[in-house]
Amino acid sequence: MSCKATHTVATYIAGTLTRPLPAEVQEKAILHLLDTVAAIVSGTQLAAGHAGTRLAARLGGPEEALALGLGRAVGAPAAALANAMAAHADETDDSHVGGRFHPGCAIVPAALALAECEGRSGTDLLRALVLGYDIGARSVMALGVRSADSARFSTHSIGGIFGATAAAAALAGFDERRAAHALSYAVQQTCGVPYWRRDSDHIEKAFDFGGLGARNGVMAALMVQEGWTAVEGVLTGAPSYLSAFAENPDESALTDGLGTRFEIMGAAIKKWCVGSPIQAALDSLVALIDAHQLTAAHVAHLTAIMPDDRLHIVDNRDMPDVCLQHLLAVTLLDGGLGFASAHDRTRMQDPQVLDLRKRIFATPSKELTDARPPRQAIIEVGTTAGQTLRHHTKAVLGTPANPMSREQVAAKARDLMLPVIGDKRTDALVASVLDIASNPDVRTLRPLLAIA
Repeated sequence: MSCKATHTVATYIAGTLTRPLPAEVQEKAILHLLDTVAAIVSGTQLAAGHAGTRLAARLGGPEEALALGLGRAVGAPAAALANAMAAHADETDDSHVGGRFHPGCAIVPAALALAECEGRSGTDLLRALVLGYDIGARSVMALGVRSADSARFSTHSIGGIFGATAAAAALAGFDERRAAHALSYAVQQTCGVPYWRRDSDHIEKAFDFGGLGARNGVMAALMVQEGWTAVEGVLTGAPSYLSAFAENPDESALTDGLGTRFEIMGAAIKKWCVGSPIQAALDSLVALIDAHQLTAAHVAHLTAIMPDDRLHIVDNRDMPDVCLQHLLAVTLLDGGLGFASAHDRTRMQDPQVLDLRKRIFATPSKELTDARPPRQAIIEVGTTAGQTLRHHTKAVLGTPANPMSREQVAAKARDLMLPVIGDKRTDALVASVLDIASNPDVRTLRPLLAIA
């Protein structure tokens, strides 16, 4: 093989299922699996989830993997696509700052589909998920993208495609050569242009972040399973993956730390089911509400100081769950924020909300962009009594610097799934996922996961 980086990555993929995970890495994988499964269950009831389910019903295919919203097994690519659309049907799913993508919504559906096809164990699934986060994040890091605004291609799509392909290839049991061929088909399917910010329905965005990567990753594995051969040594050199897509290519980033630095440990699980840049602002506002019994009536004006490289993603958007000003207003009026209130479009026209939004402002900050840990925010409130209240969130709950506990992730999952599948199934599903490492065949989860 001519390309050392491709050889290293392919060899690493091939050894995945025989390589034990450190205990803390396995636990993190379990929590991200539970978080993403909950996002899928919840997302089946939203527009993007409905869209994926309808297409899975139309595509059909052999009974290989469960499309949750459809309630039955279909072809693996269709199941992966439908479940991934549901996983990112809103802003519930996890994220990875360094990799500039949402890993779970693409990688988990692809891995579930291949694990079902192959009758894999829960331990195999967890090892493949960790691999997917590793390869997905590194595929973006190697591009050397300076900022979100400078990227010519959507890093969210690219990370998803590579992560899903790696996970699917491992679960398919590929040796090093076939893993390299799967990587070649991942490169050929790499695509995505970052105009998803203009999607007001969150359907194309769900495809860009989740559906595209999950489907393409599964397809890459199935093509190689069917005996398709491919070009080898495709990640570096010219022409190659990096020569085609990189801004400031860094070949070493593709392989640095493989086996010792697990990128899933750098992924974040959201406390709030809203756009990632809003998490810190909500943490700060709720802290002020709790500390000062702050209500909307007390607010003369409120300023959210935000990282200048992310504010535009959430600044006065037309979707409730990604609109900073709207969510701050709703949180003040309600004294908190839940899934239902964060997704209630009708409240975007509520006179009380609109009146309060006139007193809410957002200011970009280069200092917060450069600050570490990333995604910090400051809320400053001028009260009607003449006070100035301020809270600076430095470590967002759910990020690596302030991780959510097993109990907190389970509570979030229950909140998302209970309205869809009820108390008993929710409790049983949460327990089954938390104990996934002892499961000899992930297909046994189907009765708990089927929605329709």
